[in-house]
Amino acid sequence: MLKFENKAVLITGGSRGIGAACVEMFAKRHANIAFTYRSDKAAAQALSKKISAYGNAWPYQIDLESERDINEKIEKIISDFGRIDILVNNAGIWKYGASDAMSLEQWNETIRTNLTGTFLVTRAVIPIMKQNKFGRIINISSTAGQRGEAFHSHYAASKGAIISYTKSLAAELGKFNITTNCVAPGWVITDMSADVFSDESYKKAVENDIPLGRIASAEDIAGPVLFLASDLARHINGEILNVNGGSVLCG
Repeated sequence: MLKFENKAVLITGGSRGIGAACVEMFAKRHANIAFTYRSDKAAAQALSKKISAYGNAWPYQIDLESERDINEKIEKIISDFGRIDILVNNAGIWKYGASDAMSLEQWNETIRTNLTGTFLVTRAVIPIMKQNKFGRIINISSTAGQRGEAFHSHYAASKGAIISYTKSLAAELGKFNITTNCVAPGWVITDMSADVFSDESYKKAVENDIPLGRIASAEDIAGPVLFLASDLARHINGEILNVNGGSVLCG
C-alpha cells in the first residue's frame, strides 16, 4: 500500500534536503514526479539523473515569490503529467532575525516564500484534484510553528500559519476526496542546518534534548510524508504529524 504506480507527485523544494529525500522515496515506489527548485539547476539535474536509474523525476524551476511564475509552471506540469495526485509543499527558508531588529523585507521574504508560496501552489493544484475527485496534500511545517522559536519569529509565524491552513483545507476539501495533512519536523540534518551544527558542542546539546538521542535525517521526514500520501492514511485528514524524536510533545 506504499506503492504509487501511475500517481503524479509534485514536490516543491525538491532538489535538496527533505524535498530530495521525498523525491527519491516516491521514485523508488514508481511514482511520476515533478519537483521544483529555486536556483540550483545543477543540483536539480543531478538528482534527476541519479533517479533515472530506478524512477522518473523531472525538475522545474519556480520562483515561489511570483504568482505568475507559479501559475504558469503548475499549468505546464499539469499539461506534462496530465494530473497531479499528490502535492508535497516542502519549499521554505529559515533565516535568523532578532524580533527588534528584523526589517519588514526580512519578515515579508519568509512569509512570501513559506506561507504565500504554499498557498499559491496549492491554489493552482486544487482544481485538477477536484476534477479527478482525488488528492493528497502534505504540507511541511515545523515544531517552531507549534511552540515558537527565538530569533526566528518570522519562520515560526509562517509555519504556525501552515498548520492552520492545513486544517482549513482539510475541512473544505474532504468532500472532494482530497485529504490535507501536515508533517512537523524538529531538528533535521540538512543543508539548511549545516552552519548551526558545525558547532559540535551545540549539536551534542541538541541530541541530548531528544529522547531518541539523535537528530533526524531527511529520510526520517520523507517516510511519514509517504505514509500520509498512501492509502494507509486515506482516513487521516487535518492531522499534524510531529516527527521530532520526542523532543517536543504536543498534540
